[in-house]
Amino acid sequence: MQAEDFSGRVFASVDEAAAWRESLRANGKRVVFTNGVFDVLHAGHVSYLAWARLQGDALILGLNTDDSVRRIKGEKRPIVPFEERARVLSALRSVDAIVGFAERTPETLLDRIRPDVHVKSAQYREDELPERTVVLAHGGIIKLAPHLPGASTTDTIARIIARYCESS
Repeated sequence: MQAEDFSGRVFASVDEAAAWRESLRANGKRVVFTNGVFDVLHAGHVSYLAWARLQGDALILGLNTDDSVRRIKGEKRPIVPFEERARVLSALRSVDAIVGFAERTPETLLDRIRPDVHVKSAQYREDELPERTVVLAHGGIIKLAPHLPGASTTDTIARIIARYCESS
C-alpha cells in the first residue's frame, strides 16, 4: 500500500473526469459536483465539502487553476499552488475526485461532467449562478450548502497578517 492509496483521484484532463463520471452513471451512482479555489483550507471548507458529498454517491471537485485564481482573487493569490491544493483536498474522505479548470466559472466543465447535483454555498442564490442554465439543461439539480459565517480564506489570511504584524 502507498500513501496515494488514501487519496481521491486528481484527473489530468476533463476527458478523464468525464469518463469517470460516465462509469459511475453506468453503475447507477449519483454524482455531485462543486467547485472553488480552496486556497487555505479551513473548517468552513471541510464542512462544505462533507455536506456536498452527502448529496450523492461520489463528489467531484472542480478546482480553479492558479491562473484562474489570480484572475478571480488578485495577483497575490493563490497562497497554495494548484498541485498542493489538489493533494490536500484529495486526502479528504468527502472528495472522491478533483479536476482542474482554468475559467472563472465552471460552465464548460459542468457541460462535460453533467453531474446529477451541483452544490454551491448558500452565500449565493440559485438564480444568480451563471452555471445554473448548464446544470438544469442536463437534468441536474442545484443544492445550496449551509454557509459557516466567519470561515473564509480571506478572514484566515487577515488573522495571520494581523498576528505576525503585531509581533514584528
